[in-house]
Amino acid sequence: MKILGIIPARGGSKGVPGKNIKLLNGKPLLAYTAKSALTAKGLTKVVLSTDDTKIADIGRSLGLEVPFLRPADLAQDSSPTLPVIQHALDFYEKLGEKFDAVCLLEATSPFRYKGLIDDSISRFQSLDADALVSVLPIPATYNPHWSFEPDSSGYLHIATGETTIIPRRQELPKAFHRDGAIYLTKSNIIKEGSLYGRTLAFLENNSKCYVNIDTQQDWDEAEHWLTDPSNLSLLS
Repeated sequence: MKILGIIPARGGSKGVPGKNIKLLNGKPLLAYTAKSALTAKGLTKVVLSTDDTKIADIGRSLGLEVPFLRPADLAQDSSPTLPVIQHALDFYEKLGEKFDAVCLLEATSPFRYKGLIDDSISRFQSLDADALVSVLPIPATYNPHWSFEPDSSGYLHIATGETTIIPRRQELPKAFHRDGAIYLTKSNIIKEGSLYGRTLAFLENNSKCYVNIDTQQDWDEAEHWLTDPSNLSLLS
């Protein structure tokens, strides 16, 4: 299976200005995802999608391919991810190169355990799913079977639509949330306009690696994370 690894990293970040190339423990944030991608055996090619020439230069210095600059209309605060992936696939198709699937790797989720990408690809292929995401468990307190939605009259209803609440934590079914580290999708599903398709597989990530950087507080958390030698030993 030919899989295109895509790292999106636009300029103009507002939550943490310049975060994609800001130094985190002496390295550009982008470097952590670049290393994970370039050491993964299951990725056929790894490309950086950016609209920013400085980010492009740093990406190249990290060993990433930067064969194009992303159009400005795909690099706005409101720009969704799917057209960014479609743009990269279209670029290579025009060159006569096709990929069976895409692995989206967000630079804002910098910490991935050794082998996470290849483990995800192996599971994705074995299940023959339309897509796969990395996930983490939702604590029982926030399980959707214990969550409520208000109606127009001000009454609460169980979010899952059940009429009777599950009484014991031990009886709750497992629930997960996307952690942002891995998105794998077949190319034909992306062309149909979806990241997830009809059959969505998952790989449970190591919760110790979870940091998602959107705010300065998240950045501070990432810096603190890197001070723990046991955390560093997990990284690819």
